[in-house]
Amino acid sequence: MDPMAKLTLLAPPTCFEAAEDVGAARSSMAHSPRISTQPGDVHLSDLIHNAVMPGGKRIALLKTLLTSACERDCYYCAFRQGRDFRRATFSPDELARLFVQLHQKGLAEGIFISSGIAGGGPNTEERLIATAELLRRRYRFPGYIHLKIMPGAERDQIRAAMALADRVSVNLEAPNTARLARLAPHKTFAEELLQRLQWIEEIRREEPHLKASSTTQFVVGAADESDVEILTTTEFLYRQARIRRAYFMAFSPQPDTPLENYPPTSVQREHRLYQSSFLLRDYGFTVEELPFDANGNLPLEQDPKLYWAQQYLSQAPVELNTADWQELLRVPGIGPVSARRILRERQRGRIRTLNDLRTLGVVTRRAAPFILLDGHRPAYQLPLAML
Repeated sequence: MDPMAKLTLLAPPTCFEAAEDVGAARSSMAHSPRISTQPGDVHLSDLIHNAVMPGGKRIALLKTLLTSACERDCYYCAFRQGRDFRRATFSPDELARLFVQLHQKGLAEGIFISSGIAGGGPNTEERLIATAELLRRRYRFPGYIHLKIMPGAERDQIRAAMALADRVSVNLEAPNTARLARLAPHKTFAEELLQRLQWIEEIRREEPHLKASSTTQFVVGAADESDVEILTTTEFLYRQARIRRAYFMAFSPQPDTPLENYPPTSVQREHRLYQSSFLLRDYGFTVEELPFDANGNLPLEQDPKLYWAQQYLSQAPVELNTADWQELLRVPGIGPVSARRILRERQRGRIRTLNDLRTLGVVTRRAAPFILLDGHRPAYQLPLAML
């Protein structure tokens, strides 16, 4: 099978792999060439994504597997051992050469490489590292590389991956040992997965020149875990392993897997987990402050930050002319960027109107019920959701 035909088999399945924030292909690729292969007739733009990098830059990112063969039997996974579908495998040289060709044509600016596990985690990791080494050393590729860290990868391999990649990631899949056993009975949560994220942070501290950021991903809903379980682990990872991002994938049943008849998870639940994750990472919230119900789950009908503000700020609004950084971040409609602008603006003079706030990027319809300007509540129209 030629490399481009393999790509049409190995790139689309990365929809199950959260990496960078990806959306539709770049508009400049809208008329990219079709690839006529046995798996189907596809556009390159179906395989290369418009992705937001850690610093906010947008690039065309190729996401692909090194192989879709896998010796593990995770209950939810489309690549599990024994599942009947057409599989393919790149050699490191094959994938590196193909990517460089796409890069030289201006079609791909960065690459995310994951893989099924074939021959054990360390052997698979070695092939991932070999691919990145070829890109960096043989082809002198200077751009963005994201490498997946396999279950059981060795510490020296993780260091090698961090020396080559801009980002590395370990999929925890579940928030703890008991939940992982219901998803992937032959993976060990602490020894194979969590320890790798901790090693990444240890290596960063020991060798500050290795600056690769780290992320993880949870499969949401397939193990009957609660939101508080997921977010407790997420908070630990932000504080102790300094991961850059936690990703959440709403469970969607796959045919010919043990969980094929299990109900799918609401995308709204995934959305609320992301909102809460950002509150933990960027806004100074703790898990204990999040609005869980009696079952440990977030309310689906409302933004968790708004829910908290209605409980604690409705009767104790925040004076924006004196509030500190953390107090500003508690107000709905104010994020890190607009909070910094408010602090800078206050050095020039007092903020007196909602229009002043709009010019600073504040979403005033969300902020107005919870703030004071010079000791007065600003006039605003109460949103229908709060009536």
